[in-house]
Amino acid sequence: MLNNIRAFAQQKSRPSALRLLLAFALGASTALSFAPYSIWIIYPIAMAIGLWQSQSLCAKASFYYWLSFGFGSFAIGISWVHVSMDTFGGMPLIASVGLMALLALYLALYPALTGLALAWLTQGKITPLWRNLALFPALWTLTEWARGWVMTGFPWLWAGYSQTQGPLKPLASIIGALGLSFLIAMLAGALALCFVKRFKSLLLLIPIIALAAWTAPKLSEIHPTGETVKVALVQGNIPQSMKWEPEALWPTLLKYMDLSRENFDADIIVWPEAAIPAPESMVQDFLDNANKVANLNHTSIITGIISHQNNDFYNSLIVLGNSSKKQQDGPDYIGDGNNEFKKHHLLPIGEFVPLEALLRPIAPLFNLPMSSFARGDYQQPNLSALGHKIAPAICYEIAFPEQLRDSVNQGTDILLTVSNDAWFGTSNGPLQHMEIAQMRSVEMGRPLVRATNNGVTAVVDELGNITASLPQFETGVLRATIPLVTGQTWFAKIGQNPLLILCGLLVLFGFLQRFKAQ
Repeated sequence: MLNNIRAFAQQKSRPSALRLLLAFALGASTALSFAPYSIWIIYPIAMAIGLWQSQSLCAKASFYYWLSFGFGSFAIGISWVHVSMDTFGGMPLIASVGLMALLALYLALYPALTGLALAWLTQGKITPLWRNLALFPALWTLTEWARGWVMTGFPWLWAGYSQTQGPLKPLASIIGALGLSFLIAMLAGALALCFVKRFKSLLLLIPIIALAAWTAPKLSEIHPTGETVKVALVQGNIPQSMKWEPEALWPTLLKYMDLSRENFDADIIVWPEAAIPAPESMVQDFLDNANKVANLNHTSIITGIISHQNNDFYNSLIVLGNSSKKQQDGPDYIGDGNNEFKKHHLLPIGEFVPLEALLRPIAPLFNLPMSSFARGDYQQPNLSALGHKIAPAICYEIAFPEQLRDSVNQGTDILLTVSNDAWFGTSNGPLQHMEIAQMRSVEMGRPLVRATNNGVTAVVDELGNITASLPQFETGVLRATIPLVTGQTWFAKIGQNPLLILCGLLVLFGFLQRFKAQ
């Protein structure tokens, strides 16, 4: 009998192949909590089962368990990255799958570190309540935050984004997407306690969080100004295989102008990221003409373009036509870098190549078009278009809440993000990208417009709801009248720092408890 007990204890102290397979499956299931499925409840359930299954594992075993969980989560959740490598990177299938696996394995290190630290810190006399409801949420939140900035950051699939269509979304205006990750981890911890017949924590936690989510909109300082702005978002649907071909340049420019021609009654017309796939100097005649046409029609055109200054190329947004509400004798744009936004947070490999001298020679993936951009400043003034102040983010940048927060002020009218998600075909990537943008609207309390090459092109209100959109993979123009708002959310005021300080203090207390128990 004693030998059987010891054998069982040893089995629990190391992850068996079956246990690791279950962890992978649980992690993989979390992909269903994000777009396009948005079954938010799956995430806390999967996390709760993982927390329960790993509670008796030693630190090393817990590391491998949560590594398997994370590998399942990212291998399935961001499998769309493979499309860009295989279809447009020109890599052999085995190489692109291998790189995809390495990326997923790297990202899995962060939940693995949560498991390692949790098991190590809870050795000794640690109560299950403290482990599940305080220490685990704090560790999970800190590792998600770290994943968002280490090696330039990859904050995709934060647990909080599963709430873009979930009941906790209103709380993002106070605690942000990362704060929602904390709450989901706490709910998972309470649910895990129910598996060992400790129901009180869940019965207390659910009403408290539900009340907070119900109260958050009622405490909001965001209110309408009574003003509106008319926008026209142009979705050119240019095939990615043609986008950077020299012979496709002028047909592309003429297509965008033709699509815009019947929409010059809009206040602001938006073309997507790199809609003009050439440096300004190469298309100066076209820019001058579009600039004059927009001015004569008393409108503004915001377009993605490749700007060139001091021998550096930038992924940029420029404003053609009128920057102020007052009708002017001449257009504002003169190509001097004013009223221009240069992308700061570049996409690794797609826009810059880390360890360039080593990596460029070994694979065609590292020679993608325009993969040598320079960085714009971290904080830049809002764009001005027909008197409206616009806080922009180009493509990948919309996934970094603090960067956008540092660009938003009380005078900001609209959030703008432009992208070209044609790199990822018909995968879930563009839909996940859209839900991330929606979360920024909730956090900042501002309407958002998103213009893309082939979708998702959409308008989002200040509550994070899509109010208008175009179908993917179709050429079209989205017309919308956007009610403007004023005021600041709590997240816009305080950001992530209070949450990170709280999590840091909880982990510090965990260290003190660990050494005290020795």
